[in-house]
Amino acid sequence: MLATHTVIRGPGALQNISKPRISKSTKDRLLQIGSPIGLLAMWELVVLAGFVNDKFLPAPTQIIGSFINLATSGLLVLDLKASLYRILMGFFLGAGPGLILGLLMGLFPLVRAILEPVVAATYPIPKLALLPLFMLIFGIGNLEMILVIAAGAIYLVLINTLAGVVEIPKIYWDVARDLGAGWWDRFKTVAFPGALPLIFTGLKLSMGMAILLIVAAESDGANHGVGFLIWRAYDIYDIRQMYVAFVLLSLMGYIFTVIITEIERLVIKWR
Repeated sequence: MLATHTVIRGPGALQNISKPRISKSTKDRLLQIGSPIGLLAMWELVVLAGFVNDKFLPAPTQIIGSFINLATSGLLVLDLKASLYRILMGFFLGAGPGLILGLLMGLFPLVRAILEPVVAATYPIPKLALLPLFMLIFGIGNLEMILVIAAGAIYLVLINTLAGVVEIPKIYWDVARDLGAGWWDRFKTVAFPGALPLIFTGLKLSMGMAILLIVAAESDGANHGVGFLIWRAYDIYDIRQMYVAFVLLSLMGYIFTVIITEIERLVIKWR
């Protein structure tokens, strides 16, 4: 984008000079890219200068070296595959019922009256407290970890979906009723489209919760996983491997959020 400025070169002489100007969106993109790079560079310099102990805060280059070692050994791929499987299975197992129950509670006051006390009573229970119970019932394996993640994911989708339906302006319901719309038509034309923004908010929060829970869920009974990698690094006192796991968890959270946001952009075209 070019901006034209008028400059006086001499008495009575006017001349137009075009100067390049960086647009605001370009500046924002440059800042988004440059700020993490600058932070990593500062981090590297602080560690190399000896201001912090690299046993507890290793330099980015040291973390990259540990990442390469884990990747070439094949352990990192196994850990990633195990965690991604548990996260995705738990997420879908929780988000699906949460979405359906949230819509039903929003559409039907009777369903809401029955289920709301149950949700209010069970939501505060720490989901990790369920892990020993699930291990006793289902044994040690993937299932109890998946169920813990599902237990954390279901509530965030349910509550946000319910809020999305409840917050739809009354005029839309009145119009649907005046047109003689049945419950299925009200669902298709009012409830579901109107609740979509908050549904996607719930999905993003649920995915974040799934990643939070995987670390603790894999602390016992897992042979592979990013959470298991953290606890294994703790046992052998390898801080660099811990930071590799932290970076992987951050990347997973970021990538999943971007994917859900892109789906949201495609589905909610009117926003």
